[in-house]
Amino acid sequence: MNALTFSALAEPNRLSIVELLRKGPLQVGEIADRLELHQPQASKHLRILSDAGLVEVQPVANRRIYKLQTKPLRELDTWLDDFRRLWEERFDRLDDYLLELQAQEKPPGNTE
Repeated sequence: MNALTFSALAEPNRLSIVELLRKGPLQVGEIADRLELHQPQASKHLRILSDAGLVEVQPVANRRIYKLQTKPLRELDTWLDDFRRLWEERFDRLDDYLLELQAQEKPPGNTE
């Protein structure tokens, strides 16, 4: 897991850019317009996302088209999966414990 991924995604505009690019590649001007940013601001955020490996730029004539790279996001998902499993196990144990408590609270012979 690369700390650059977290750092890049921690900034709200960059996270919004990633959300936009989930739908498909966009030019820097389109990204700036949709997020109501000045183009230099959008370019700065895109450069940071590119440095983190989250986006790839494809120059086409005088345009720059950005698309999302899935590898860092798959790595993030794999890293988070360990935490998901841990929490699921803890919730399962909590469920078992609560069922035990409920069983202890029922008076003997009560079928409700």
